[in-house]
Amino acid sequence: MDSSNGTLELLGVGLAIVAWICSLTTILMPSWITLSTDLLPTEETNMGLWVTCVSQEATDKLECRPYDSMFELPPDIILARILMSLVLGVGLLGVLLAIPGIRLVNGCQNHLDDFSCKRALKAIGGALCLVTGILGLIPVSYVAHLTLVRFFDETVPQIVPRWEFGYALFCGWIAGILHLVAGTLLLISCLHFQKLDRPVLSGSMRNVPKSE
Repeated sequence: MDSSNGTLELLGVGLAIVAWICSLTTILMPSWITLSTDLLPTEETNMGLWVTCVSQEATDKLECRPYDSMFELPPDIILARILMSLVLGVGLLGVLLAIPGIRLVNGCQNHLDDFSCKRALKAIGGALCLVTGILGLIPVSYVAHLTLVRFFDETVPQIVPRWEFGYALFCGWIAGILHLVAGTLLLISCLHFQKLDRPVLSGSMRNVPKSE
């Protein structure tokens, strides 16, 4: 087994797992966008995909309330809910397919079938990681874009409080980038895997005895 190819496999799967955990953290965090006012500087309002929370620095108290109805949510939050749910599902599927595709995990009984089986599983897992990264970056970037547009809206008086970026947006960007890197590493290892297997296959075919 080539050590560089094995490193790419393990690094790709490891990053995919870390990226999925970051995506799960992103969808659960209540701080997608935050709001603080000059009148109450010690109080901060956080809006997430599932709840709205109010934190007070003086008492270190955090009160969260789930949304009463999905129809009351802004369109960007509804879109983020849908896409981030897809991210969790597709990302988990990509990890589950990529893990048996690495050489350290025993697969098919036949040696020749094992190469093609592992390459196919790893390629599908890498492609799903790329799709997951794109799906994860879309809602986070869209919410960030709308937040910037509303923050710099000149038609709104300066005295009106403005929503700002929450920690969940940064976590979502990290998750999306890690998914893209993981998918790229897995696909590169598939190409390297294919180059390494060609001489093995050709050598094995030469060793097959000819029928008389």
